[in-house]
Amino acid sequence: QVQLAESGGGLVQAGGSLRLSCAASGRTFSTYVMGWFRQAPGKERDFVAAISWIGGSSRTYYTDSVKGRFTISRDDAMKTVYLQMDDLKPDDTAVYYCSTKSLGGSVYNRQDYLYWGRGTQVTVSS
Repeated sequence: QVQLAESGGGLVQAGGSLRLSCAASGRTFSTYVMGWFRQAPGKERDFVAAISWIGGSSRTYYTDSVKGRFTISRDDAMKTVYLQMDDLKPDDTAVYYCSTKSLGGSVYNRQDYLYWGRGTQVTVSS
């Protein structure tokens, strides 16, 4: 089992920044990929960003709408993942979820993720 806890959400004006954190505990040795998804009211839960690490090497992935504005990173202990969100837009308003998956499948496919946090609300006002 892996437990995930998000924090850092809030209300911000358009153009502002927020930094989300996701702390992992439990069987974290199996967490090869950690990702962020978001779900706006009445919409599907969509991929935002992910970071993988294999053999000491990490790689990042982003959905097109956040490229150049969001940055995913991790601490050295591989127990916390961050999502730095800059130049926020009203369309970024959603509940943001942290998730983790092992190797295999696609980092973009939420069905391939096994463990999920409870989410943190991000609201961007215009």
